[in-house]
Parts: sequence; C-alpha cells; structure tokens
Amino acid sequence: MPASLVYKFVPCGFPRTPYELEQLYKHYANKHAPHRDRVVTYLLINKLLLVAQKLDESLLDKMMRALLYDPMYRDPQSPIQGKEDKDFVIPRHIPTRFTCVKEDGTTALRVMRAPDPFQPFDLKQIVQYALIFGWPGLENTWQGIAFDFAYRMHWRTLFGFTLCWALCTTSTAKPAVVRRLALVMAQPGMYWEAVASYNAAFPDQPMVAQYESPLNLIQVHVPDEMA
Repeated sequence: MPASLVYKFVPCGFPRTPYELEQLYKHYANKHAPHRDRVVTYLLINKLLLVAQKLDESLLDKMMRALLYDPMYRDPQSPIQGKEDKDFVIPRHIPTRFTCVKEDGTTALRVMRAPDPFQPFDLKQIVQYALIFGWPGLENTWQGIAFDFAYRMHWRTLFGFTLCWALCTTSTAKPAVVRRLALVMAQPGMYWEAVASYNAAFPDQPMVAQYESPLNLIQVHVPDEMA
C-alpha cells in the first residue's frame, strides 16, 4: 500500500480490530480526504472483503465479521475516476522473468503464449498463464484450480482442470488428446515399454502397479462458459 495518511488509521497496513476498520471506512467516506487516500482505502477494504468471503466461518476474527455483516460496509461507492487512479492503485507484482526492458528503458510484460493445444498437459505453462492472466483473487472465469494466498497451486486440481479443458467438446486441444489416446490403444505393449523405460531411468523409484476396482472412463461434460 503506498505511503499515505491511511497508515494513521491502520498502522500495520490493514485493520486489526472493528474500531480500526470503522476509522478506515470513515476516512474513505470523508469527501474532504485526499483523493488518493480514498482510492487506496476503498481498494484495501474490498481486498479484505474478498479474503473474508473465502474463509470458513470458524476462521473469521471480529474485524472480518464486522466487515461481512455490518450493513455500513455493504456496497461502498468506488472513488476511482479514471485511468490514472487505476494505474496508481492496481499495480500487480509480476516476477522479473515475465518482464522485459523496451528500447526506451521502460519495463513491459513479456509476451506469453497461451497454452499450446498440441501440448495440452504442459502444466508449467498453464500455471504461469493462469497466474498472469487469470487474475487470481479477483473476478475471473478460471474455476476448479485450488491455490493459497501465496498463489501456490495445488497440482492435482490443476491437472483436473487441464484434463477437463483438454476433453471439452469445444477445446482446440481435444484432437491432440484423442490422437495420443488412440496411439496408445493401437499399440498394446506401448504402456509396458514406457514403464520399463521409466524403471530403467529411475531404479530407486520404480513404477508400482496399483490394483483397484474397475475404472470406467466416460466423457466429461464441461459447459462452454467454463471451457
């Protein structure tokens, strides 16, 4: 949060008690307060609201309960007036490996390709793309990927998301998945050859056969708006 008078009301950068939250809100509602302070305060309150809405009821503290249930904090009017306000209040932290320096010396976001439909399970690429363009924590259309507030993703949910995306009826990656599945099914010994190659490459961690109940594979249905 940029240095401003807001720290007078929240010394730690965020309200710790209902009283600090109330003082912060009054500063936002004060029409005579510096405009930038009102913008910063508005965004801070909304960010806290997003966090509180994602927590289980048992984990909410008194400040969060007040923010969620006190009618005073519902639907605050945005003081943001134009692009300059947005540029000031919504800086995103982007790792330097995703940025480049242009000829004029300014920093810009490195062009990042979308997930390759011919490599539908390139999870590393999908992770990077989701973090940069998915706007985690804000309004977005990405559903099904679990991650914490440090933006560390849960790999199983990521794989499930990728699998659903790859097999969706309208997905551009579906032909590549179907071709690979058909290739494996057309060569019965290919799976065991792959297992043997893996065991030879990793003798300390051999493939262990898992015998479970019969597994039925069915086509997953993903609505177009979630694809």
